[in-house]
Amino acid sequence: MATAKKASSKTGGVRFAEEPAAAAHSHVHFDEKLHDSIVMVIPESNGNFLVKVGFLKTQHRYEIVFTLPEMPELGKDVCPAPIPNPHLHITNITPSSDGGLRVTCEYMAHQEGVMCEEVQILSESKEDASVKVKVHARVMDRHHGTPMLLEGVRCIGAELEYDSEQSDWQGFD
Repeated sequence: MATAKKASSKTGGVRFAEEPAAAAHSHVHFDEKLHDSIVMVIPESNGNFLVKVGFLKTQHRYEIVFTLPEMPELGKDVCPAPIPNPHLHITNITPSSDGGLRVTCEYMAHQEGVMCEEVQILSESKEDASVKVKVHARVMDRHHGTPMLLEGVRCIGAELEYDSEQSDWQGFD
């Protein structure tokens, strides 16, 4: 319960003790790289990977970049599997400085909800060696604001969709 002192004026007001000046000017500092601010690559027990890319917006196209750890079973020469996925495809795979693979994908957030799209990376030198990568995103509809994108995710465009509300406006002279 707050303690109040009766003011000395005739109006009979109540005055509360002031807070220390230091508390009014304090700031909250965060580590530069919180685990919640970057794309998460999670190894699965079957040797595949789950990549969590956070919140995206429907009808927007994203570039997603992440690094997979070193996988000796694949070898050095890898390529994306020629399995078509209309919403997610690998655009580039390069060796990373730590021995893993830096993967660049393009993803079209086509519908609202929790989405999980899959791509596969194949070894070019070892037959039947491959790894599956599931990209997990939470896609919100285009009327619910703009999500803060994780490090490694970049919006590269929006698909225009007919909006009847915009077409109703007619300029009057």
